[in-house]
Amino acid sequence: MSVPDLSEQPKAAANRILQPEGWERPRGYSNGIEARGRLVFVGGQIGWTGQCKFEVHDLAGQVRQTLENIVAILAEAGAGPEHITTMTWYVLDRKAYSASLKEIGAAYKAVIGRNFPAMAVVEVSGLVEDEALVEIQATAVVPD
Repeated sequence: MSVPDLSEQPKAAANRILQPEGWERPRGYSNGIEARGRLVFVGGQIGWTGQCKFEVHDLAGQVRQTLENIVAILAEAGAGPEHITTMTWYVLDRKAYSASLKEIGAAYKAVIGRNFPAMAVVEVSGLVEDEALVEIQATAVVPD
């Protein structure tokens, strides 16, 4: 029997969810994350392609594209969605965000999976690109 070469295996996330005793468990995010390792910072991404073209114009579609952009950048650092420890979402319309939670959740699950980092969602009056409906900034920690 041969021994597998584990050096080629991706490292699993070694993050610990911080959930104070007695607090209600949040849905779709964590209140806090503890992590140790190599930091990866992803600047604000929007819902356009890598060629700076908007192919979708609805919020859930732009969220999906934005998350795909984040995953592509993480891959450049040898990281994956499981390494994301925090995300800040900037949306133009929180009512549209709330009304689209089911579709946004499906897009999130399809791209990020079941990793629920510490998150904040902030309503803003505008984003740099006129067609953008959402911008997401992320931080990841790749275990040592």
